[in-house]
Amino acid sequence: MIDPAFILAAFLGGLTAMSLRLPPLVGFLAGGFVLNALGYDATPLLDILADVGVTLLLFSIGLKLDIRTLLRNDVWGGASLHMLASTLSLVGLLSLLKWLGLPLLADSGWQTLALLGFALSFSSTVFVVKVLEKRSETQTAYGRLAIGVLIMQDIFAVVFLTASTGSLPSPWALALVLLIPLAPALRALLDRLGHGEMQMLFGMLLALVLGYALFESLGVKGDLGALIIGLLLAPHPAAQTLARSIFSLKELLLVGFFLSLGLTAMPDWELLGVALLLVLLLPLKSLLYQWVFLRFRMRHRTSVLSTLSLTNYSEFGLIVGAIAASNGWLPASWLVVLSLAVALSFGASAILNGFSERIYRWLEPRLPAIDISELSPSDRPIEVGDAEAVVLGMGRIGRSVYRRLQKEYGLQVLGIDSNPKSIKRLTALGFNVLEGDAVDSDFWDKLLMSPDVRMVVLAMPHHAGNLFALKQLRSRRFQGRITAVVEFPEEIEPIRELGAHAVFHVYDEAGRALADSAAEEAGIASRTSQLG
Repeated sequence: MIDPAFILAAFLGGLTAMSLRLPPLVGFLAGGFVLNALGYDATPLLDILADVGVTLLLFSIGLKLDIRTLLRNDVWGGASLHMLASTLSLVGLLSLLKWLGLPLLADSGWQTLALLGFALSFSSTVFVVKVLEKRSETQTAYGRLAIGVLIMQDIFAVVFLTASTGSLPSPWALALVLLIPLAPALRALLDRLGHGEMQMLFGMLLALVLGYALFESLGVKGDLGALIIGLLLAPHPAAQTLARSIFSLKELLLVGFFLSLGLTAMPDWELLGVALLLVLLLPLKSLLYQWVFLRFRMRHRTSVLSTLSLTNYSEFGLIVGAIAASNGWLPASWLVVLSLAVALSFGASAILNGFSERIYRWLEPRLPAIDISELSPSDRPIEVGDAEAVVLGMGRIGRSVYRRLQKEYGLQVLGIDSNPKSIKRLTALGFNVLEGDAVDSDFWDKLLMSPDVRMVVLAMPHHAGNLFALKQLRSRRFQGRITAVVEFPEEIEPIRELGAHAVFHVYDEAGRALADSAAEEAGIASRTSQLG
């Protein structure tokens, strides 16, 4: 049984963070530190919940990831170049601090400095993915880049962990390649399970048994196994549904991860001061990310927002530190410092990412210009052609709107979606669709809206995205009609206040259509028609 104090601390911490407009995870971390100060220790159950949460997180990342992303030069090359540059730069700065007389570094040799630089070069997969999911931006250009870099860093960490233990994986680990021909059978089984509890149970089986437990038994990091199993399922259309089905459970279990991070150790003032000093070094990490991304000729928004999301330290850095301490390569006091630095960097990064769009707008004119011809096709100006209606968000609702406008009203329709997998699938089905991120301010700057466009339908799955798109349309004086879809009643008024001509509540409209259809089938006339 988990201690009720843990649940209370997590809830109050999350509530406080939300009231300060910070992500709840910052409050969970603070709750862990408060519990630590009150004398509580992490329990085996809490550690298990935290581990399962991280495993499900990596599994869900795999479900959403196109393996080709990892093969892009800007991903594997950018991650490798940044890790090398970051480690060397941090070693140099730590050497300077040692020379200036920082007591904690007084007896540190170059091996200790190199380990610290390596541990601090990682960015947090858990933190970044949670921030991206909160904004519904995991499939944006910058979101895919950030996640790809994080996964490459995770792979580097696995290589280090394998090397540091001094033992190679079992020879039977080579048999894991058999999972590739097994993948079609797993996808076929996923088809047969529907969308209920069996689908979710299947996801848990794949992540925790076929992924984590199998890989661990063969001497390979279990979290990497969960990620790989997710990647093998990613091409299946139901992969996104599976990811959504485990979303809430994963989010709840990750509360245990952030609480356990706060419970790691209790610092004194000296260790807290060193941790704050490490947080002050984060701008160096940001500059290196930005330098690396600019070398790969990315759009400024992609490079800046990716940089801001990756500006933090990582839980993998703690794992690297723990391994190094257990082998006697690093003083145990540095584990406390690293734990604090990671936690404090999350808080700093949460605040920074809250102003990411403003920071980008301020930086963009100051960055070197990039020739449009050097950008990837998806980054070049978007022309709507002869479209008379534009549907933003090609999920189930967006696709239904598209078909209805095209078949029933004879309109030329253009669909826009940020997910390249969806674009590829819909194009194969004959839809006129383009890749574009409607919550990307650059998307609106490069969108060449034709005067022939008579209407725009905002059918994105998240309210914040529809609000942002509506503001952009209004600021560009769009003359056509704007219709928006909302999921919850409290979202109707804000959309109307921004000038939407029509707002449809998904469940309300579905209920009305169902009632009308049932009454029509039963031969019952409506009161309106009777009065007429």
